[in-house]
Amino acid sequence: MKTFQSVLLAAMVLAISACAGKPANLRTSQPVPVEGAVDETAREQAPLPSIAAGSPSSRDGAEIAVVAPATDEDAPIDGAAPAPIARHDDDLDESLPRPLPSPESAETEDLAATVYAGAAVRDPWERYNRRIHRFNNVLDKHVLRPLAIGYIRAVPAPVRSGVSRFFRNLGEPATAINLALQGDASLALESLGRFAVNTTLGIGGVLDPATRMRLPGRDGEDVGQTLAVWGWRDSRYLAMPFLGPRTVRDSVAIVGDQRLAPIGYLDDSGTANALQLLEIIDGRTQLMPIDRMRQEAYDDYTFVRDAWMQRRNHRIDKGDRGD
Repeated sequence: MKTFQSVLLAAMVLAISACAGKPANLRTSQPVPVEGAVDETAREQAPLPSIAAGSPSSRDGAEIAVVAPATDEDAPIDGAAPAPIARHDDDLDESLPRPLPSPESAETEDLAATVYAGAAVRDPWERYNRRIHRFNNVLDKHVLRPLAIGYIRAVPAPVRSGVSRFFRNLGEPATAINLALQGDASLALESLGRFAVNTTLGIGGVLDPATRMRLPGRDGEDVGQTLAVWGWRDSRYLAMPFLGPRTVRDSVAIVGDQRLAPIGYLDDSGTANALQLLEIIDGRTQLMPIDRMRQEAYDDYTFVRDAWMQRRNHRIDKGDRGD
């Protein structure tokens, strides 16, 4: 028994001596490691990555461990490395990058508003435009869309495609004139060539043999685009009754577009009106794919305005022609 007490006393003396020899800036007591658990002592003594180096940061107010600069008080004792200091988010230097806000935070909404602020459309008459937009939506809901749905159900798809090609072919002369006014003589001649081929061999444009003859089709050009090429680029957004999204420039250009429309030169007013109605219904059927997008949009007015302006500017910049 005396031998066992002597051994126990000697072990206690050695343990106390080992604790006294540790650096002062380290903890004096450590938990006993448990099998399968994380060694907290090793985690604290391990070097931590710098926040500026892009290491993961804490979330929801949790502490972030930052390696503090060495000072006289933090100088290593007996060659030991300085211990890291735990700080809270509020104690971090403002020059260090902050964690990105969560998607649910208000900071994310402010960031999105800042990002999209530069893409805003010039719309000083928004209150008036919204009223016209609501009126056009009512007209579309009760008149145009039901007509388009009935047209789709009653007319087979190949016939509808032929109707679309017919009206596209009718617009080729106006496109050729506007291309010539914009200085694109070669494209103007190409458009006239398409019109001649499709009107004769394509049975008035119902068929499209010009494309098979390597005369590719392009989006039509109008007087509004020509005015923009001439320098009238910045124009206010304007929603017009029955006509929908426009700008002031495009509204003025309607007079020129009517002069260039072949349907306006028909002597039979009944035939002209029927063709114009069919053209409107055909155009509405081509907008059916975006109806679901409009329903899911947070603000239908903003969605229609921005989408229309984006496409309009793209066509003015001649991105669809690869220039």
